[in-house]
Amino acid sequence: MRLSAPIYQLKRRAKLLARDEKIALHAALDRVAREEGFVGWSLLAAQAASSSGERGILPRLSDGDIVLLGARPGHGKTLLGLKLLLDAVRSGRRGVFFTLEYTEHETRQRIRSMEGETPGLGDVLEIVTDDDISAGYIIRHLAGTPRGTVAVIDYLQILDQRRNKPELSEQLDALQAFARKAGIILAFLSQIDRSYDPEEKPLPDMQDIRLPNRFDMGIFSKACFLHEGRVQFQAIA
Repeated sequence: MRLSAPIYQLKRRAKLLARDEKIALHAALDRVAREEGFVGWSLLAAQAASSSGERGILPRLSDGDIVLLGARPGHGKTLLGLKLLLDAVRSGRRGVFFTLEYTEHETRQRIRSMEGETPGLGDVLEIVTDDDISAGYIIRHLAGTPRGTVAVIDYLQILDQRRNKPELSEQLDALQAFARKAGIILAFLSQIDRSYDPEEKPLPDMQDIRLPNRFDMGIFSKACFLHEGRVQFQAIA
């Protein structure tokens, strides 16, 4: 993806535009994004985040890792999760996308736009959209899978939304034990709390994860945070 300037400069341009023309910042951001050939700022930021993580995070992960991919809506966490899965499939691993947010058709459309020079690669990727997705469902679905399999769960905070599902902390404990024993990499897309202020720090971190139900944050071994085209990867444990 080629932009006329780094994303932080584009954001500065939008702030000046908002001030000079007395319009809302989000309207100015969208106008700048359209000048760059995007429908809106959220899409520009998401694509920039995906490009920033071009090398991918798969080489930084180990079998049994529990990974957090966190960002505010529209900043690229879903694209990064799908890229992780495509990289896994490309390297001969099994890749599975468990989603309670998207239909299979919507996901396939996104994947097709990411395949690049390997059209059809995404056809190998498994997409699971069952409303019963939970820790128990994921464990049953992945039982007997080869070590090194990569699964992305979309998304963390929705796993226990239904009252008939165990508490999130209980589900995460079960998934951590399963991943370590089976040598599977589990990556969770995660929402970031609305209190996160990019004016105070350029990227969110573990303290900014939205936690409607408390759980032990030490369950994650790696994390990757995104915001407005910037990507930060970190090892936690």
